[in-house]
Amino acid sequence: MRHRKNGRQLGRKTKHRWALFRSLVTSLLEHERIETTEAKAKEIRGFTDRMITLGKEGSLPARRQALAFIRSKDVVSKLFSDVAARFKDRTGGYTRTVKTRRRIGDAAKMVAIELVTRPDAVTATKDVPAVAAPASPTAE
Repeated sequence: MRHRKNGRQLGRKTKHRWALFRSLVTSLLEHERIETTEAKAKEIRGFTDRMITLGKEGSLPARRQALAFIRSKDVVSKLFSDVAARFKDRTGGYTRTVKTRRRIGDAAKMVAIELVTRPDAVTATKDVPAVAAPASPTAE
């Protein structure tokens, strides 16, 4: 029985699964948006939130903990300088998942997982010209 066993196995052995998580989190923090399967995205949310929290802490031990998990020193530098500054007022929920499509071949549910605040994200405001209020007829 698998009662109370947390996490998904994703068809991999433990070391392979951890390597996958580390690679996905590194890619997500580097590119700030990646497309993966829904199950993998749900699994890496917690790891990504933990890394951003370490970046917000900003201490040397936190940097070393992040370097132990993230595969690139450049990504860790970006995390501690740029990403942590963007999330300084936010207490959690640093990622969002957007359902995109079904993968051709095995029909797996694909999602785009992204950081909530992205610098290159275009705001969805439309440039609507301000319409002047219609002139009301004045009583003379």
